[in-house]
Order: sequence, then C-alpha cells, then structure tokens
Amino acid sequence: MLAPLERAEIVAVDWTALAPDEGKRLRALGLDEGARVAIAHRGIFAGRDPIALIVGRMTIALRRSHARAMTVEFV
Repeated sequence: MLAPLERAEIVAVDWTALAPDEGKRLRALGLDEGARVAIAHRGIFAGRDPIALIVGRMTIALRRSHARAMTVEFV
C-alpha cells in the first residue's frame, strides 16, 4: 500500500477484474501501464474509499476495487 504522496509506476493492470466500461474509463484517464501515480489522500468512509490519485497534473477519485486491479512499483 502506498503512503500519501509516495510515487509509484503502474506496471500491470488486471483488466479482466474490471467491467469493460470501467476499464475504458480508467484508460481514458491515463491509468495504464507506465503511468506514474501518487495517492493524494484516502476517503473518510468505511474502507477509506475513494482514493484521490494524482496522475500527471490531474487528481482523480478511484474506487479501492479498481485500485486493487493495479500492480505498482515504487519510483
């Protein structure tokens, strides 16, 4: 699990774990292999959902279930 503002690179995404529309939306937002990301903060609700994820100059909200489909390496 990444700590807030710790940088990482997405090395793999299990697209089969996501619904086709969800995968398409994540790709459109730049969440694909090779993207560099960081967690801005986590949600306050049970399960700490959603996650605010920094991708380039954008900050996007991401469900934890979607984040679980991604494998990252620390940069």
